[in-house]
Amino acid sequence: MAALEMKGSIHAGAECARLEKELDEIIAARETRVIFDMAGVTHIDSAAIGTIVRCLTKLKKAGGKLRIATAQPMIQYSLKMTKLDTLIEMFPTVDQAAEGFVAPGTSTG
Repeated sequence: MAALEMKGSIHAGAECARLEKELDEIIAARETRVIFDMAGVTHIDSAAIGTIVRCLTKLKKAGGKLRIATAQPMIQYSLKMTKLDTLIEMFPTVDQAAEGFVAPGTSTG
């Protein structure tokens, strides 16, 4: 499992490209359970939301899953307004997001 810490304002351009590149590297390392730790994110725009959806699609194609943790109230609001919260599980902490987050096809016990 990998937790990707995100910070600052994420909007169209370099931030979105970097996020996708980091995710591609995680998938290339054969890790398909990813948590986006959004505690440090202050703002996201529609391009960032699109990038998160593309990341989710890439992980699903690789047989993986994406979870979001520690999103600030304004970020949570944006994710709910775009219905992204119906596609990606959201958790108040990284630890809670990691709990029970097993690789697809593996048993938990």
